[in-house]
Order: sequence, then structure tokens, then C-alpha cells
Amino acid sequence: MSFGMAREAENVEAGYGAAVTAVVDGHPPGMSARPVPGAGPASSAVSVPAAGAVAGPHSQDGQYGQDRQQAGTPHAQARIDLAAIRANVSRLCDTAGSAEVMAVVKADAYGHGAVPVARAALAGGATWLGVAGMREALALRAAGVPGRLLAWLLTPGDDWSAAVAAGVELSAGAPWAVRAAVRAAQAVDRPALLHLEAETGLGRGGAAAGDWQTLVDSAASAEAAGYLRVVGVWSHLARADEPGHPSCARQLETFRDAAGIARRAGLAPDVLHLSNSAATLTLPEAHFDLVRPGLAVYGLSPVPDLAGPSELGLRPAMTLTARLASVKRVPAGQGVSYGHRYRTARETTLGLVPLGYADGVPRHASQAGPVLVAGRQHSVAGTVCMDQFVVDLGDASAAPGDEVVLFGPGDRGEPGAADWARAAHTISHEIVARIGTRVPRTYTGGSAPGDH
Repeated sequence: MSFGMAREAENVEAGYGAAVTAVVDGHPPGMSARPVPGAGPASSAVSVPAAGAVAGPHSQDGQYGQDRQQAGTPHAQARIDLAAIRANVSRLCDTAGSAEVMAVVKADAYGHGAVPVARAALAGGATWLGVAGMREALALRAAGVPGRLLAWLLTPGDDWSAAVAAGVELSAGAPWAVRAAVRAAQAVDRPALLHLEAETGLGRGGAAAGDWQTLVDSAASAEAAGYLRVVGVWSHLARADEPGHPSCARQLETFRDAAGIARRAGLAPDVLHLSNSAATLTLPEAHFDLVRPGLAVYGLSPVPDLAGPSELGLRPAMTLTARLASVKRVPAGQGVSYGHRYRTARETTLGLVPLGYADGVPRHASQAGPVLVAGRQHSVAGTVCMDQFVVDLGDASAAPGDEVVLFGPGDRGEPGAADWARAAHTISHEIVARIGTRVPRTYTGGSAPGDH
């Protein structure tokens, strides 16, 4: 007799919602450490040893001997290699030449953990950090993260005074933002540090050409009154991930014009900055005084159609793993998951992976998302559910507690974040950034200064 898959709503492990962050060169209780292939001598990775002999997938009573997973071991985890972060930033510093490097750690460092990544990036040679929102910046300051720090996606309701008091540098793309910075400076009796954003062709934030002079004049007036200092002029490229696209040259020209207008108004910014990861790696004429890599800090290619991480001298820092929650033998014709979009072609073994779209596994990767189990790649079978998905393992030997690798650097033949991006018809930025808080982060590759 065969049984259908477990209901989606059932929890596979007590304490499922608790996400615990650990920094491991020491490692969590009950877990052993072993070197990560290809990583430096300071790196270590969490591993869970098998406990006892395990029967094959054809056991009639469904018993598999002792559990392979030790008590207290997370059902899933995202392992972050801080040595890779440091090495990636060092590589970007070399590429940037005389320009300084701002490591972009917005969105909780693209899902990798803002505070440990920020410290690792500074240890790797970055001299600036960048975030989108003001709350992200204030959280870094509250954690004691030093260095120059820019926040650029701001609204009138943000706590501008707290940011100015904390030495956070702020962006202004319209006169209202200059006025907000002035009020904050008056409130805390400290000049605000401002970066003026020019719209050069992205069609997003920043002052358009017809409004740029007004923005510059308002900032120059406030600077003359002592309320702020304009320390940067910046913009963002629309198509730097398409090297050679003519829009890049047009934006460069527009940006240089905007910087010239600012200087003629008497402003003397410390830095001009335009380059994201793609431009840092492929467009040296856009480096100016400062580059702002984001994705490349995490070892992922910003130009995947041109080159992969290894070809760019980068190493992916996140490895996402889970442990099988259920393994069962089913007959041919068994429908799998919601809608039965997948049916087994023959008698086979199905493995249940306790990660789903609530954890960041894209539902759009149903039927396609790749995983590594026991050294072989398989694809998601059927629909990705909120908390789980199924893999058709064929006749492979498997048991509850066996490791499933969703993506990583490829040392063991596992897929990469870019493979999941292709499966979900998206970009690798989204794959890593969307991994949710139910998935604990653990850290390998040593600690950055100040982590202890």
C-alpha cells in the first residue's frame, strides 16, 4: 500500500521557526567541523556525521536505524564563507585600481548577514559600506561597525537626525532631502554629510537634468551656511551588465556633466561614484573615485552571460543546505505535490526537503530547481510549497537526515545560485537575498575583527 506525501502544513521539526546565527571556526554544540574544499586554512564548515548503519530505500517497515541528524542540528542552514567575502573584496580592490571600494551590504548583505559581512568586507580592503535604507545604516552603527557608510534610499519619514548623529552619509536627489538634512543637522548640532544623486539615464532616483542645477544650488547654499558638506556626487548605471551597451557611454557623459555643474557651483565632493559590480569588473572608465560592488562581494557574477564567478576571480560565499525530512518508496503514476504537476514515471523514491517559498525557495522553480543529493543532481519534482518541496531520487539510497545542497560554490558538483536563477527565470541577486529568517546562518572562514 502506498501513501501520499505529508501535508504541507505539518512541521517537520520542532522549533522550525527559530533562526540562530552562529560564527563558526568554533562550531555549534553537537556538530563537527571539517575544511571546506578550496577554501583557505582558516575556513571550516559545519558537518553532521552519520549515526549508525542506515537501511536502503526499499525497507518495508520504513525504519532507517538511528537518525542521521543529531539532536539540535538545524533542518536547514545557509553557510556563509567569510574568507570568500574577504577574498572577493580584495579582488575587487585590485580591479578598482586607484578608486576606493564601497561594499554594498543592503538587504542584510544580500541575505548573508549585514554585520559579519560588513566586517569581513572592511577586512578585505573596502573603505566604505553602502546600504539602501537608513534603518540598515543605523543597525550597523549600533553593532559598532566603523568606516564610511552611505544610505541612499531615504524618505521624509526617516530618522534623519539619528543618521546625522551617527555619522551616516546620506543621499539627496531633490531639494526636500537637502532641507531634511539641514533640519537634522540643526537638531543634533552636527553638519550632515551629503551625496547628491544625478539621474543620468536609469529612470529611477536622482535629480533629472532640468532639476539638477536647483538641487546643486540648494546644497551649495546649505553648505555655505555650515549645515552640511557635499562629500559625493553619484548616479547608477542602467545596463552595465551588458558590457559595451551604448547607454553606458551616454550615462558616463551625462554624469561628467553633472559633476562639472556641481564643481562650478563651488562644491568640492570627496568622491564621484557610478559603478556597480558589473561596471567595476568590465568598465574601468566608470570607476572615478569610488566603486560600489554589491553582487560581486558575495562571489556571484554580475555578467553571467559573459563569465562565471571563477572566471572573474570570485568565489560564491553562501551554501544553502537542508536535510531530508522524509524518504518513501512510491509506485509509478504517483502524483506529487499540489496540482500533481509531476507524476512518477515508474516506481521510485521521493525525498521531502524541508524548505519552501516561505524560506526563499522560488515557487517559479517548481519542476526545475536543481539540488545535489548523495553526489548526484536532481530537480524539484512538482510544485514548491510554502515549507517544503519534493525530489524524485529514483533508486538512489537515501534516508531522513541526508544532506541536500541547493546551491554553493560548486566544490562538490552542487548547483550554483545562478542555476536556480535560470530555473526561476530571475537573477542570482534575488536567489540569495530572498533566503528567509527561518534559515539559520552559520559562518566559516574566520571572524572579522570585532566579531568576538
